[in-house]
Amino acid sequence: MLSEFPTIHTNIWDAVWAVPVTFAAVLAAKWLFRVKPAALSTVATGAALFLSIVISHPKNLSAGIFMGFFYSGAAMGTLYSLQQTILAYRSK
Repeated sequence: MLSEFPTIHTNIWDAVWAVPVTFAAVLAAKWLFRVKPAALSTVATGAALFLSIVISHPKNLSAGIFMGFFYSGAAMGTLYSLQQTILAYRSK
């Protein structure tokens, strides 16, 4: 049934490779394909869901979807945090 929470087995490799690869995909979309800033979250979510469902959790769809959203959020949080840090540094 769908009433139970999925069992998600995650490890350090999810954070070590999935988030940086998602981050790199977002930066590539931003610099190479000139994606508008408003669409970067969509690019991050699509890339993270693909990585999570196909590579990280191929045998568990619910875990793949769940972790994909976390990868996306971590990558976009890193990007926005880095942008704000650079803006604050330049304004001094």
